[in-house]
This record gives sequence, structure tokens and C-alpha cells, in this order.
Amino acid sequence: MHANLRTVAATDSTKRPKGITLVQLILLTAIVCVLGALLLPSVRRSGEAARRSQCRNNLKQISLALLNYVDAYHALPPAYTVDADGKPLHSWRTLILPYLEQKALYDTIDLTKAWDDPVNAAAFKTRVEVFVCPSSAIESPNHTTYMAVVTPTSCFRPIDPRPLSEITDDHSRSLLVVEMNSDHSVPWMAPRDADEAQFLAINMESKLGHWGGVQAVFLDGHVVFLNATMPADTRRALISIDGNDPVEIW
Repeated sequence: MHANLRTVAATDSTKRPKGITLVQLILLTAIVCVLGALLLPSVRRSGEAARRSQCRNNLKQISLALLNYVDAYHALPPAYTVDADGKPLHSWRTLILPYLEQKALYDTIDLTKAWDDPVNAAAFKTRVEVFVCPSSAIESPNHTTYMAVVTPTSCFRPIDPRPLSEITDDHSRSLLVVEMNSDHSVPWMAPRDADEAQFLAINMESKLGHWGGVQAVFLDGHVVFLNATMPADTRRALISIDGNDPVEIW
């Protein structure tokens, strides 16, 4: 009887799982590290792809709001409004708030006072998500890199509305709003945008929200990725509304 018990005990002990040895632990750790190294780039790529898609959607919403503004006022808004003395007051981004489902915010703003007047302080501090590229490196929550390129012959004029009838170039080649590099970000309420020189200066060394270039929306509402190496002549043609230049950007 005792011999049988010893035999059973010995047999049971051989079946018990042993603990992980040091060699096995090292091997397991190495496998996990290798898998992590293989998966991390794809995770990063998928994350950037999602952010780039959100940025594209932001620009589409902005273009739709601008076209709804055109329906209401029969012209694109001026780049900014001014008071009787010519002092800049508010950006076009403020003017299109009602068409971005931000009517409540718009109603809190005193358009007769400057964007940075104390009476508009609460609105100034508000973050408007549609004006923020999720890939941008800007730190201020109320800043934006979405800007118009303002020239006498672009879609946006400084202080005057632009009727669409004046835009004789193909609307699919007429730049409406573009991402600028984060060094040029501005408060979304600020009556400040980009000029031709700033747009032409974008290059591979710029602090871009997306590697290799910027996204832009055109007057027909479609969004295009513009390579940072795009030639200056092509860029000039994109911001011109009546040059009738043949432009190939993709």
C-alpha cells in the first residue's frame, strides 16, 4: 500500500509544470521586442493616416461653409473685416462660424469690436475643432494653420468680398484654403492669413503637419495633398483666379 502511494506521488510530480527558466524568459522577451518593432511602424502609419483623413474632412467642411456663405451673400467673404478707420476686426473664419454649426459661438462675438478686444475674450479662448489639424505641432488650443492665401488676384481679397463670377479659372484649380506650417499658425479669430511669399516658402524643412507637404482645398470642394517640392510657378497658378494657366498637380 505504501509503495503504491509513493509510486503515484512520484508519477504526479513528473507531471507538474515547471516554472519558466531564465533562458525561456530571455527568449520570450526577445520575441515580444521583435514583434513590437515590426508592428510599431504600421501603428504609426495608421495613426497618421487617420489624422490626415480628419484634416481632409476639416478642409471639406470649411469649403462647404464658405460656399454656403456664398449662397447667402453672393460672394466669398473678405479675408477680414475692418472698422470705419480701416482697423482689422475679424477673420473670414469668424464669419463662417454659423455654417460650421457654431452659431451659438458666433452669437457671442461682438463683430463691431476687434477679435482681441476684451469683450470677445471668451470666444478668443475657445477651441474650434474644425480649424485644428490633428497632425499639426501647434501648442495653443485656439490656433489654426488653415489659412487663405490673400493677394489681389486670389480667391480672398483683403477687405472686399469676391463674387464667384470674378473667378474665371477652373474651380478645381483655384486654391481656397491651405495648411501652412506650424511656425505661421495664428489664433483662428485673428484677421491674419498667408501671403504669396509665405505660400511659396513652404519646403521640406518647414514644420509641416504632414510629412512631405500640405493639404489644400479648392473652390470646387475637393482636397489635394500639395508636395512641398511643388515648383513656384505651379503654386502661383493655383492662387491666381484668372490666369487660365494649365495646372497639373496630381
